Amino acid sequence: MTHAGMREGELLWEPSKALRERCNMSAFLRAMERERGAAFGDYAALWRWSIGDVGAFWQAVARYFQVRFETPPHAALTGKMPDAHWFPGARLNYAEHALRRGDDHAALIFCDESGRRSELTYRELGEQVARARAGLRRLGVGKGDRVAALVPNCPEALIAFLATASLGAIWSSCSPEFGVGSVLDRFRQIEPKILFAVTGYSYGGKRFDRSAELSAIVSGLPTLVGMVTLGQAGAEPARGLSFEGLLADDEPLAFEPVPFEHPLWILYSSGTTGLPKAIVQGHGGILLEHLKALSLHCDLAPEDRFFWFTTTGWMMWNFLVSGLLLGTTLVLYDGSPAHPNLNALWKLAADEGVTYFGTSAPFLLACKKAGISPQSSFDLSRVRALGTTGAPLPADGFAWVYREIGKNLLLGSVSGGTDVCTAFVLSCPLLPVHAGEIQCSGLGAKVESFDEGGRPLIDRVGELVLTEPLPSMPVCFWNDPDGSRLRESYFSVYPGVWRHGDWIKITERGSSVIYGRSDSTLNRGGVRMGTSEFYRVVESVPEVADSLVVDTGSIEDALGKLWLFLVLRPGSELTPELKQRLTSTIRAELSPRHVPDEFVVIAEVPRTLNGKKLEVPVKRILLGTPPDKAASPGTLANPAALDPFIELARKLAG
Repeated sequence: MTHAGMREGELLWEPSKALRERCNMSAFLRAMERERGAAFGDYAALWRWSIGDVGAFWQAVARYFQVRFETPPHAALTGKMPDAHWFPGARLNYAEHALRRGDDHAALIFCDESGRRSELTYRELGEQVARARAGLRRLGVGKGDRVAALVPNCPEALIAFLATASLGAIWSSCSPEFGVGSVLDRFRQIEPKILFAVTGYSYGGKRFDRSAELSAIVSGLPTLVGMVTLGQAGAEPARGLSFEGLLADDEPLAFEPVPFEHPLWILYSSGTTGLPKAIVQGHGGILLEHLKALSLHCDLAPEDRFFWFTTTGWMMWNFLVSGLLLGTTLVLYDGSPAHPNLNALWKLAADEGVTYFGTSAPFLLACKKAGISPQSSFDLSRVRALGTTGAPLPADGFAWVYREIGKNLLLGSVSGGTDVCTAFVLSCPLLPVHAGEIQCSGLGAKVESFDEGGRPLIDRVGELVLTEPLPSMPVCFWNDPDGSRLRESYFSVYPGVWRHGDWIKITERGSSVIYGRSDSTLNRGGVRMGTSEFYRVVESVPEVADSLVVDTGSIEDALGKLWLFLVLRPGSELTPELKQRLTSTIRAELSPRHVPDEFVVIAEVPRTLNGKKLEVPVKRILLGTPPDKAASPGTLANPAALDPFIELARKLAG
């Protein structure tokens, strides 16, 4: 039983007969039955086929979605992980598929926190991409060149990305609030030719001038031959061309056919504990994976309005823009999700008729803790599905969604990563929703839970692994010519098997629960537990607003401590009574071995710009790692939140 009385695994929602019959997954299932002359019957059978013959499955995906190959492939898949290669010989272009609708249907709606709003149809978007493409060609950009962007989630960012992809050039973006060092740690690796940038941004009702920082970034990127600035929020640095100037020439829209695995974009690992990994993903792999995930699992269709709260520095931006592949309408938002209050995004959903609302678990839990009821304040009747990722959503978070947002929507909790720019485990409109559980493993994703010896587990927590390749797995890491860094990152623990670094439990019915990163495991006397399980229990206590748990011990080091750092609600104190209540709750709901050795009150939990708690960097700081080696301040939402841990580490060392 969870702390709010909601049992993990409790049934919360089931699809109606009408939804089961009309959803995209059912249409695909019926098409596969006709094509293969065999009945699948249900999702489980379809999934077993998809992971039993992955090459045939992904060929079927390409046929079903009418992927246009300029040159057809010789085969679907050659080799095995980590040397698997997809669709050798094929040539295509992602941007061509994103823009193939080309009519007067709305392609995007843009809003920001100040109230600005604009729209572009697919026809208008294509025209602007054609102009941006011409401008990039005028600046000398061609196939294989890198185009970097330090931009908000706005139409110009999308236009610039599609123009870049249309040329066979390679896109890479960061959010404009990233620090100078963090931006250079990323972009220096890829040696960009062009930089798109803003000289300032707005967030939380405040305007931030970034002209000086942008000048420092430009100076630190000697490979730049040109820069395009968006907006007029400060003095433009040297070498700047306005975005309007980039669009000066009118040329027909064209698309450079590129090999299936040709780089589409470069994403980055968090970089909180070292130089970020520059993760390269290909045109074809992303195209197929996002068509599958967005159409079949998210059930997106052309009439949908698809929103996900994200910045251009999070892979969910890349996932969001792929909604164009299905001819849907994107809803882009720039600003704080809590300005002027936590109702901002719910108001956006109501005003714009959002049908698929994507967000993060921390945002939903913040709304729950604030006691708001979105459906009581706004007409959310058009929201038919809600996606959540970024951290595990506990069972009582599921219950809150169905109680306060809508009882008839599909809650799609998903988990995957930047490494593959998709989710391994995600939603399905054919399956029920159980509290705290992710509905299924994705089609084509052979997800398993392994013990330390590489043996599969059911209904027990183990390492999340993939034992068959996915097309969107990295083509390579940039500047990793022999692939050694990529192999070390994913294939060093279980040879030939992708180890993702998350704890997962797969249930008998095929659903799953994610328990956090395996490198931040709480291992007490041999009893391992993911941090998300700990937070579910601790943050159920009314006085606790937020928390961070860090285990500085190990199996070999019995002297290490389990630290619980608490952010208390206003007016609350860490009294002996509260400490005893926390101890009793943890002992009863987790285990006696996981009662913390130390309780410490802090002002705020340090988080990345994407809202993830910094468990591993804090652990390293407490164990003596220099702060600048443990975490990069430019990747943090609140760098000053590390100061109490740095001071504590000094005291421990002294």
